[in-house]
Amino acid sequence: VGFWSSEAMRFRPCIDIHQGQVKQIVGGTLRDDGEGAAGPVTNFAAAQPSTYFADRYREDGLYGGHVVMLGATPESRQAALAALRAFPGGLQVGGGITSENAKEYLEAGASHVIVTSHVF
Repeated sequence: VGFWSSEAMRFRPCIDIHQGQVKQIVGGTLRDDGEGAAGPVTNFAAAQPSTYFADRYREDGLYGGHVVMLGATPESRQAALAALRAFPGGLQVGGGITSENAKEYLEAGASHVIVTSHVF
């Protein structure tokens, strides 16, 4: 099987959510430095909700994608949960996952939850 064949590579989509909106943030600019800190630099902000992307991935059979909450604000949590419900079993979720809330994401349809050392 060649390097560029579909069996050698798999496309893994991602839905990055910041403050409830699907965005692409420039790496390293999303920081919590307190008052007066410059906000993150955004490469792209989608007009569509997270469910739009989850529906597209489901329709195209793109399993194993990630929903990443870039700051687990209430708006981001709701957008992440909505995306998981739109593609049950098809998406993983990470960012702000704790031992107290992991079950909620699994029940909403996450195939996996991605945790950090916070849980341990």
